[in-house]
Amino acid sequence: MELGLQGRACVVTGASGGIGGATARLLAAEGASLVRAGRRRDALAAVAQGCRDAGASGTEVVVVDVAAADAADVLIGACVRAFDRIDVLVNAAGKAPMREWHELSDAEWQAQWELNVIGPMRLMRAAAPLMAERGWGRIVNVSSTGGKRPSAINMAYSVTKAGMLSLSRSFAEAFAARGVLINAITPGPIAGDAWLAEGGLADQRVAVSGGTRDEVLAALGKRMPRGALGTDAEVAAVIAFLCSERAANVIGAAWSVDGGSFASII
Repeated sequence: MELGLQGRACVVTGASGGIGGATARLLAAEGASLVRAGRRRDALAAVAQGCRDAGASGTEVVVVDVAAADAADVLIGACVRAFDRIDVLVNAAGKAPMREWHELSDAEWQAQWELNVIGPMRLMRAAAPLMAERGWGRIVNVSSTGGKRPSAINMAYSVTKAGMLSLSRSFAEAFAARGVLINAITPGPIAGDAWLAEGGLADQRVAVSGGTRDEVLAALGKRMPRGALGTDAEVAAVIAFLCSERAANVIGAAWSVDGGSFASII
């Protein structure tokens, strides 16, 4: 299927690994030009090489914390300078520390708010009007099943991911008539960097509930309807579709990409 992404100018946050990195590589394989943002220079460089190998028509690396007040100006400015426009924004940066509600400090609540709501808002506020001027754009916000089904062991993450869903829908209403289509996805547990990296969610779950990494991951997989966890690449495939010409009638949605782990028809 031709996605119509050849030469599109894209900004992907959280692109040093995980869902963001997989998304950057897949967009590159479709011939897109990329600005990849993250906080880990070495990891970004590795993804950059993967994007070039996949056939990206242009590639830039920006080391930035997307929660920083100037991150939107830095990233959108880098894309416009490199490619003379911005067509696609994927807000994939995030982290999900497992903390009991009574252990969360005000600073930790604020950090999740800045990362999952204020940072993406600033990026959309900067990018969407530029897309609207050209009459075409796509924005995909990577939320979580936690935004639909809050969890007591990562409450700040869940609450702010719910805020991201509301933010995404609100911007979608404001810009759809001008050709800028904005949607969100809600991944569940996956066999990717977020869970498998050292100190990641599997290790955190062990610290909270005991057992071993293998036992935690096996139990998660068994709870999935297909009997196994998904992957970063499978989530990225959905994001790439929502970034494409083919998603022309998908507006303000919050697509579950969770292997059926969230049992809801809404």
